[in-house]
Amino acid sequence: METIKNFLELEVVHIGEYKLQVYTLITILGIYLITKLILLLIKKTIFSRKNNKLDVGASYALLQIIKYIVWVIAIALILETLGVKLTVLIAGSAALLVGVGLGLQQTFNDILSGIILLSEKSIKIEDVIEMDGDIVKIQSIGLRTSKALNTDDVSIIIPNSLITTNKVINWSHQAMKARFRIDVGVAYGSDIDLVIKVLEESAFEHSDVSDREATEARLVNFGNSSLDFQVLFFSENIFRISKVKSDIRRSISQKFTENKIAIPFPQMDLHFKSNL
Repeated sequence: METIKNFLELEVVHIGEYKLQVYTLITILGIYLITKLILLLIKKTIFSRKNNKLDVGASYALLQIIKYIVWVIAIALILETLGVKLTVLIAGSAALLVGVGLGLQQTFNDILSGIILLSEKSIKIEDVIEMDGDIVKIQSIGLRTSKALNTDDVSIIIPNSLITTNKVINWSHQAMKARFRIDVGVAYGSDIDLVIKVLEESAFEHSDVSDREATEARLVNFGNSSLDFQVLFFSENIFRISKVKSDIRRSISQKFTENKIAIPFPQMDLHFKSNL
């Protein structure tokens, strides 16, 4: 026992009055390992199959919040173990923290926005959102930034403040399917009922279009050079909806050709008046 005691009291670093002993290093290692173990158990509990009350996004948000709180407590304990008095440290560096705070104002804004995103859960993992005209799927939400994937399979790092302060459309917030539309114009004199039938068939024949009864085509306007129609449909393939729309447009074009329905070109008549 005496040998173990001497080993634990062995000084690793000795600077002035400060002494770092083996016991201190073992304590720090113990705090780190216990923190990792606690977080592992919490993660397994949250993502357990028996826990069906939370979806993936909500579970991830809860885990991130707990993780930050636990690590803050662990770091505070480690500093206390090293002999650093947090109250004295905070008081002594107050002026410095003000200057750093002004310089890192945007960073703090992003961090605060990250806490809001994780706690509010208005945007979660796997959500498909639209920002500034771009469609992206959220892959992870961090404390300062979030990672998303666009339709070209390119990873995008988004500062959290941009998500909380800008207008964001969350296509998958309320349901996993959304309503989309395709606009098309046909020549005057076309059979309106036939056009509506062709548009609806082209839409609900696609494998990614759900709810056949909710698929409908409408005559929306009498344009300058065409009868303007719109076909509306529901789909769960929100992230790849551009491909779905392209397939439906190809089907519409093919069926229009088969049924001799013409898509007119915009025309403009110019009249020249001679003074002779």
